This record gives sequence, structure tokens and C-alpha cells, in this order.
Amino acid sequence: MNDTTSSEIITSPSLDIEGDSLTPEELIERYQQLRSENIELKKDARKAVKRYRREQALKPYQAELIQLQRYLEDTKQKLVILFEGRDASGKGGTIRRVTRYMNEKHYRVVALGKPTEEQRTQWFFQKYVAHLPRGGETVLFDRSWYNRAMVEPVFGFCTVEEYKNFMKGVPGFEKDLVRQGITLIKLYFSVTKEEQARRFERRKTDPLRQWKLSEVDVQAQERWDEFTNVKYTMLKKTHTASCPWTIIRSNDKHLARLNVMKVILNSVPYERLNPELDFVPDPDVVVSGAREIELMDAQRLREGKFTG
Repeated sequence: MNDTTSSEIITSPSLDIEGDSLTPEELIERYQQLRSENIELKKDARKAVKRYRREQALKPYQAELIQLQRYLEDTKQKLVILFEGRDASGKGGTIRRVTRYMNEKHYRVVALGKPTEEQRTQWFFQKYVAHLPRGGETVLFDRSWYNRAMVEPVFGFCTVEEYKNFMKGVPGFEKDLVRQGITLIKLYFSVTKEEQARRFERRKTDPLRQWKLSEVDVQAQERWDEFTNVKYTMLKKTHTASCPWTIIRSNDKHLARLNVMKVILNSVPYERLNPELDFVPDPDVVVSGAREIELMDAQRLREGKFTG
């Protein structure tokens, strides 16, 4: 290399990278951009691996759910699972994991919309009774008759009298379901106010989740205390020996899904596919309705109000 060529390289005002002419400043900027993109790619890769491992951890329990389903089919027993809780508490995602590998011919997911004019004139439970399972079938209610205990009174979708009648009548209604041979599991998904806000924010910015955001969701944070009050009353009035509530702490979606599967599997005396599997629910995730009432009572005594 002669001196002229060397001088030209040193004093050149721009550099040619992959056919593009870049100044040193542009080169530095490009490097920083690539570095930032690489960091994001690594983050995405770690998240993907974490998601994969979590989904794999569910599979042994999903296999057990298939075994449970076979037992229900063989014995013609009926199973009803209620998924209740605040908006964005993880009900829908859990239902999808529970049913992912089950036989579609023997389960149904029921998510009823607003009542029709005809339904408004009927016995309140009538529209739900129409969806109860036949022998050998499982029905999962993505929100259930407990809409009248939670959403409707908070937003004024029912009268005070209708609410009171429901609260008086629902324990007897459920006791009769059990008497008729239905196994009834009542799950309440409990999420913190901060985590709910984070999930709502994600729904606003994620185009794949924006459809989930409704006007009711928007008001959920503003009416947090009202929902807490009706939750407490609901548990006090409808947690019974024959039809108890099970509370699921759902800030961690994976742990909520895993433990819901354990709760369901423990509710039916089927023959285990893998007896070595851990079927014991995590006490930090699964709380009895009675214990939740105790915790809420203690919270109110300490703080003068419910804070959760």
C-alpha cells in the first residue's frame, strides 16, 4: 500500500459498509441500533424459552385431565366449573389451558352475553340451567350466575331486590345441583389492583389483545373498592359446606393455571395416570373461601377497610 492510498483511507469523510456510504457518526449510530436490536432479540428468546418451559410443565396435568374426562364419560358423571373474578384476572387463559387437549365432544365452554328480553322475564337461573352438562360431560362457565353477585350490582344492571333475591336463592340452587349428582367447582381468580392495571395497559397497546378491552374494563380500576365489597359479601353468603369457593391468586398466570388443574383433578376420584405427579396445590396460590373471608376480615380490622 503506498502513502497516497493510506492518506486517502485516513482522511476519507465516509466509510463504505455493505455498499452504503456511512460517516463515522452514522456508523456509531448504526452500531448502537444493531446492539439495541440484539438485546431485544435476546430478551425475546429468553421469554420464548420461559413460555415453552411453562407450557411443557402443564402437559402432565393436561394428560391427567384427559384421564379424568374419560372417567366422567365412563361413569356418566357431570362436572361444572365456574370461573369467576375481576376482569383481566386470568380466567380465559386458564380455561384454554385446561381444555387444550380434552375431547371436544365431552366438554363445553359457556360464556353468556347480555340477557335477551325473553330471558329477562324468566327465572334468573333458567338460562344457565339450559347449559348444564349431560352425563359424562364437563361444562366450564366463563363467568356464571355470579354475574348477579358481582358485575350487575356494581354497574346497576340489576335492581337491589333482584340482587337480594339472588343472594338468598343461590345457596339452595347450588345445593340442589350437587344433590342431583353434579360436581360443582367454584373458582374465584384474585388479582391485585396493580397487576390488573398492568394487564389493562397491555391490552391497550397490544393489537392482538385490544379486542379484550371493554368499557366495563375501563371502569374496573375506578370501581375497585366496590368490586371488593361485593366480593366479600358474595363469599360470606355463598361459601357453603356443600358448594365452597376456592380462591386462586392469579398474579402469576402460570402458577394460577397449574394450580387450577390440581384443584380440578383433586375434585374427582378418578384413577391417576401418573401417581408420582405432585397433585398438592400451592397454599400461596390456592386459598379456601373460608380463609379468604378471614383474611379480608383481618384486613378490614387493621386498615378500617378492604385494601385488596
